[in-house]
Amino acid sequence: MANKPKDNASKGKAKPAKDSGGGGGKQKKKKWSKGKTRDKLNNLVLFDKATYEKFLKEVPTYKLITPSVVSERLKVRGSLARAALKELVSKNLIRTVSRHSKQEIYTKIERETEAPAEK
Repeated sequence: MANKPKDNASKGKAKPAKDSGGGGGKQKKKKWSKGKTRDKLNNLVLFDKATYEKFLKEVPTYKLITPSVVSERLKVRGSLARAALKELVSKNLIRTVSRHSKQEIYTKIERETEAPAEK
């Protein structure tokens, strides 16, 4: 009896076909996505000697200087970048374009080259 083949044609009534998207049957449980994960930043809290020298050499040559640009390029914290940019302003290596409580924008100082302009 257990191995008896099932044949719908031999029975009087045929069962209606199930809808694949219907409501009643068991479906797999929905898996929740983990979401996007960002890599953990390991930015410096204090300058080491090599990073500080790189900061003094490269940052005054940038056309657009903000704390976020310095933080991203040199891998330092934003608070350290803000303090270091204030130091560059006091040394007259960069100048302030715009200052706001949320955003500070600096640029390089154009140096006049002493080329002879006489005719």
